[in-house]
Amino acid sequence: MSHAPQIKIPATYMRGGTSKGVFFNRDDLPEAARVPGAARDALLLRVIGSPDPYGKHTDGMGGATSSTSKTVILSKSDSPDHDVDYLFGQVSIDKPYIDWSGNCGNLTAAVGSFAISNGLVAAQRIPEDGVVTVRIWQANIEKTIVAHVPVSNGQVQETGDFELDGVTFPAAEVKIDFMDPADGDGAMFPTGNLVDDLDVPGVGTLKATMINAGIPTIFLNAEQIGYCGAELQGDINEDAKALARFETIRAHGALRMGLIQDLAEAANRQHTPKVAFVAPPREYLASSGKKVGADEVDLLVRALSMGKLHHAMMGTAAVAIGTAAAIPGTLVNLAAGGGERDSVRFGHPSGTLRVGGEARRQGDQWVVSKASMSRSARVLMEGWVRVPGDAV
Repeated sequence: MSHAPQIKIPATYMRGGTSKGVFFNRDDLPEAARVPGAARDALLLRVIGSPDPYGKHTDGMGGATSSTSKTVILSKSDSPDHDVDYLFGQVSIDKPYIDWSGNCGNLTAAVGSFAISNGLVAAQRIPEDGVVTVRIWQANIEKTIVAHVPVSNGQVQETGDFELDGVTFPAAEVKIDFMDPADGDGAMFPTGNLVDDLDVPGVGTLKATMINAGIPTIFLNAEQIGYCGAELQGDINEDAKALARFETIRAHGALRMGLIQDLAEAANRQHTPKVAFVAPPREYLASSGKKVGADEVDLLVRALSMGKLHHAMMGTAAVAIGTAAAIPGTLVNLAAGGGERDSVRFGHPSGTLRVGGEARRQGDQWVVSKASMSRSARVLMEGWVRVPGDAV
């Protein structure tokens, strides 16, 4: 019996922020995988090693967590206002499914680096030394992101002394601006309210701020759901009942936000919306053992991604946090002490993160023009990824 031999595809394995994933130039993919559809999904699932009933990704490039089961496809942009088009796929670990409904803010930090190193940014825009402003079109959510990538001797500068909680080693700082981060037509609050009463059968009626900024996110008060906001991964992820409850909340929130039309659809939309809970500052020990003092943060935030508590904070959720914090009256803003602010430092399981947001009232709506944060990125490996020829 004959079997199709393996094929090899140029790829780069990169860390961006607190995530890592497999990056491709769209033109390097097999022709059938250059467009949306079953062939593309089948290829990327095989690259990552999903679905894996063992939950290990032993036979693929994935890391069997939401932060490490990611794929990115980049191409030179057709738009004169952008350098690169960025498409993100969140790969399910145990299901044959890729969620294309949202962005990955962490991997955004690596997009500019890849674009420069792979000829997707015009050579005349790259100085010998300095910073390259890479204009990114985020194709999943149809938004502009601007990455400020340091360059030394005409090459991307990856090493440095910028420290990011949730990442073991320091690296060069990459500043990122998420322009007009509100989803769709700019209506950040799909219900029209800064805070809603969200009825969740079997759970109760919960105060919730539901926002479309960076990524659709449902914010809850930690105290109302029995937490203090200082929880680490094991406190949530080892509690099957808690995870099921969060998924129920997420599904009903998605329905209330208009992201799905039927509760059953939530199972096939794992990437969005996110669920997060907030609390006022308090001292806690981060997952590294480092003490985070109450005076070091404005509030505490814990967020779930792909059904599990995230080990740090998703970049897109950080955008949602910064946006909501800038708008007086949201649960995020109130947990930070209320009032007007243009930035917030929050505590997450791995440490702290600062994110800025520029908000203004326009008529009877709030508009946020930009959310900003700093991340870092690094190439881990480059060459070819191999998959069986019948995977496409």
